[in-house]
Amino acid sequence: MYLNKALIVGNLTRDPELRALPSGIQVASLSVATNRVWKDKNGAKQESTDFHNVVVFGRQAETAAQYLKKGQQVMVEGRIQTRSWDDKASGEKKYRTEIVADRVQFGSKPGGFGPGAPSAAPAAGAPAKAASKAKEVDTIEYPEEDINPEDIPF
Repeated sequence: MYLNKALIVGNLTRDPELRALPSGIQVASLSVATNRVWKDKNGAKQESTDFHNVVVFGRQAETAAQYLKKGQQVMVEGRIQTRSWDDKASGEKKYRTEIVADRVQFGSKPGGFGPGAPSAAPAAGAPAKAASKAKEVDTIEYPEEDINPEDIPF
């Protein structure tokens, strides 16, 4: 049995680039940064950043290009693929390893709002109007009237 599966959660390093293949299929290219933190032998905190090239096809590519922005958190699930080509200018063989996405899930936006972001809390000294709008987003208002079981048609 073989398995080629990649799952990364990180931040976009640039806005997605949308192109089309000669067949008309849309292709979006993304770059995602992931961080790794660990302690070395001396107990000092170390941090490393890895950059991943991601390719998304079809309708999902159009959606990603439309809604994703630089700095936004994203989860990508797919497979790892390495492709090669001959460089026209130098004639040498070039390689690129990338994640071909099966699924892209949007995370919180750089400003902190959006899916996965903590609930919006107004800043200290913010106007009352902004505070009431933030409160409206976080709560659901239910009707005051009681439901009469005899009104249910079944």
